[in-house]
Amino acid sequence: MSLSPLGSYVRARAADAGGNAAEAASGYAAALDATPDDAVLALRALRQAMAAGDEALALRAAGVLDRAGVLPSDARMVLLTRAVRVEDWADAGRQIARIEKEGAFDFLVPVIRAWIAFGSGTGDPVAILDTGKGGALAGAYAAEHRALLLAAQGDIDDSVAAVRATALLGGGSSRNTTLRVAVAARLAASGKTDKALSLLDGGDAVFVAARARIAAGRPLAGTIDDPAEGISALLAKLSADISRERLPMLAISLARNALVLAPDSSAAKLAMSEALASGDNVDEALAVLDRIPDDDILASLALNQRVALLLRNGDRTAALAAAEAAATAPGATVNDWSRLGDVRGQAGAFDGAAEAYARAIAMVQAGGGTAPWTLWLLRGSALERAGRWNEARPELEKAAALAPENAMVLNHLGYAQLERGENVDAAMKLVARASALRPEDAAITDSLGWAYYLRGDIPRAIETLERAVKGEPSESAINEHLGDAYWAVGRRYEARYAWRSALVFAEGDAVDRLRGKIDRGMPAKRTR
Repeated sequence: MSLSPLGSYVRARAADAGGNAAEAASGYAAALDATPDDAVLALRALRQAMAAGDEALALRAAGVLDRAGVLPSDARMVLLTRAVRVEDWADAGRQIARIEKEGAFDFLVPVIRAWIAFGSGTGDPVAILDTGKGGALAGAYAAEHRALLLAAQGDIDDSVAAVRATALLGGGSSRNTTLRVAVAARLAASGKTDKALSLLDGGDAVFVAARARIAAGRPLAGTIDDPAEGISALLAKLSADISRERLPMLAISLARNALVLAPDSSAAKLAMSEALASGDNVDEALAVLDRIPDDDILASLALNQRVALLLRNGDRTAALAAAEAAATAPGATVNDWSRLGDVRGQAGAFDGAAEAYARAIAMVQAGGGTAPWTLWLLRGSALERAGRWNEARPELEKAAALAPENAMVLNHLGYAQLERGENVDAAMKLVARASALRPEDAAITDSLGWAYYLRGDIPRAIETLERAVKGEPSESAINEHLGDAYWAVGRRYEARYAWRSALVFAEGDAVDRLRGKIDRGMPAKRTR
């Protein structure tokens, strides 16, 4: 027995509230059959269609909203996507003009127009990129697609130079991993193996896998050769950027369009997973990652994301199993062992974490390289938390020797020694140097204030810790330190107020310790 239009709508709203995008989309589609010009219903249908991947419903709903003159700016991408996919360049031009007029995504217009020009064979795609406006983010997108368009056109030397230039425009290593792979894949396919390898240097797990594939004579996936793939890459990158700002509806919409344009794109799948996760749809985000094969060039990024999502979901057992499997598999990399160390540490298995980091360090050294300071810091921190300070300190000192101007390393080494009363003068200098390097960092300011406290300079400790609390008012440890300093000079009421503030966000043993201080004051002998 079929439901009435009202029944379909009610069912859809219930599924919508329960997070069942596919059922909600189905219900809204049935309701839209009965009232095809209902813009409110069409908007709900559009959003659920994007989440569920129902392209037909998304196009239908977008058409209703467009005719009513209320199509959201991000939803216009649905109409643009269709035009690009079927190579209707005239309609694509109309949609781009509307996007530019509406303004919300006008900074993307030069890149989209450039790819349309490339696909239709009209105009100079690279020159079109220079017509845009916008700040650093718009410039970063244009720079990335300059490299991709040059590679697609066969301009080898210029494409390599453009890739390297992205680092100067805010395109750091994490941002341009997929860009480097895409251009390297085009170079390798053109027989320019040496130039391809030059873009894949370093220890990034994706680059390691890409170099191995080229060395084995296997094709390197990831080339971007047409407007659908190019615009998909653009929307996937924008979706990932927006996900980090916790705007899940917009991020999902963009990622879905990226997938429609390039259904096999692992970068688009990663963006979709991240977008779903930003809206707390963790199970759906994990399901998207299932669609990325284990031998995919971006498989290491997918595994990183999977482990993070499992941990976020409270499934430490599954996260640990995934990390263990990768680290013990044939061909395991430094990244696999480092990831295992991270997961073991989050599970409280600090001895095991230290062992995993040691394996990662040994692998780097076996290959003739120098282990980065990050691995030494991670191993030293794990050993410290495992209660093995005598082993931890040399590892932390190695990290500091490799990164003498890194505030995080200096702060960690200095604070750990101050807490133990070791090398107090030298440790104090380390913390002070860290604070000078990053004066806005509340955690480092807290370390400096606590250092003053431990040395007995209570007035200076209070002034410094008050600054730290202003920077991170919800940080439990900073509030506790400030309370301890207040107590030391007889400011009992303020001390208890600070401890109560610390208690709000306290966890584990800190809860009982803070309650004891609030009830009885500071013990005769400091316990922290």
